[in-house]
Amino acid sequence: MGTSLPILTQAAPQPAAHTPPVRRACRTVHVGDVAVGGGTPISVQSMTTTPTHDVNATLQQIAALNAAGVDIVRVAVPRQEDADALAAIAAKSTVPVIADIHFQWKYAMAAIEAGCAGVRINPGNIRKHEKVKVIGDAARQQGIPIRIGVNGGSLEAVILDKHGGVTPEAMVESALAEARLLEEVEFHDIKISVKHSDPWVMIQTYRLLAESCDYPLHLGVTEAGPPKTGITKSAVGIGTLLAEGIGDTIRVSLSADPVEEVKAGIAILEALHLRERGLDIVSCPSCARAEVDVYSLAERVQEGLEGIDVPLRVAVMGCVVNGPGEAREADLGVAAGKGKGQILQNGQVLFTVAEDDIVETLVHFANEMADDIRAERGSGESVVSG
Repeated sequence: MGTSLPILTQAAPQPAAHTPPVRRACRTVHVGDVAVGGGTPISVQSMTTTPTHDVNATLQQIAALNAAGVDIVRVAVPRQEDADALAAIAAKSTVPVIADIHFQWKYAMAAIEAGCAGVRINPGNIRKHEKVKVIGDAARQQGIPIRIGVNGGSLEAVILDKHGGVTPEAMVESALAEARLLEEVEFHDIKISVKHSDPWVMIQTYRLLAESCDYPLHLGVTEAGPPKTGITKSAVGIGTLLAEGIGDTIRVSLSADPVEEVKAGIAILEALHLRERGLDIVSCPSCARAEVDVYSLAERVQEGLEGIDVPLRVAVMGCVVNGPGEAREADLGVAAGKGKGQILQNGQVLFTVAEDDIVETLVHFANEMADDIRAERGSGESVVSG
């Protein structure tokens, strides 16, 4: 007797390939004119590296971050002269400014009075509970939110002793205890972060926190390191949680120019279809099948398209196996090999050019397509000059 075959059942319908993750339900707070939580778009944050009391330098860096696409900027306030500078910075900043407060509760009060769009406090550093309540009462009267920012490296000693070290349970307990202090003065415009330098611990901590409260969550892997490793850690930690619907605002913490943090944060959101894509260069990793120098070709195309800020996918492929198919799926592409390249636009082959002309041709057509997108959106300005 032959072996019977299994009965095939109809598979459950699958979501569309580009359907973004279902977001965790939570409250909404407003950081200036930026809504956070409640299903609103996920915002990208960064932090200035200039001395905050150097008002001009700080405002210039905020402007650079704004140009890169940042939504919210945080400034450090470790000294009185920094607190004194907050009013001028908050008044002239092009994006909402959050004051980052450690140890000195009076600086938090100064930030609220200065018109900052928010305040971040660390439960491990402001240890007098009555002062936390004073900050909460003042923030409630001014209508600005407070972020409770827990870091694995600055947990309260009593919580460390209770849990035997930095654990997800310890970090969540610290955050919720601080939230209860604010709730006692009827303050509820709260965001929470529970950052750790280990992405896996960070993921576990945020999952636990997401189940324990309905406040919006600010995601980040703290002290992630220089870009080469820090972007990877952040993409794993932040990306995993966002893919699960957890997270309402993010920061990629890098030992680098903060503009790089913004670029990395936006790239993470774009990869998960949580933010409209800008320029997306698709290029093959190169292999023995490649018949052109894909590395340098892709780099030169990317350099030539610098400044395009509308959704446009450009494929740079270097072999006959996957090249034509990948290029056909992109808005614009090239399938290159044997000293020439086949140019494709919206899935259609346009013509073939010599290898030396590939970059110039792609840049020309990409700029034309970007200008058309701009025109359709109501702006006739050229995307890239020159």
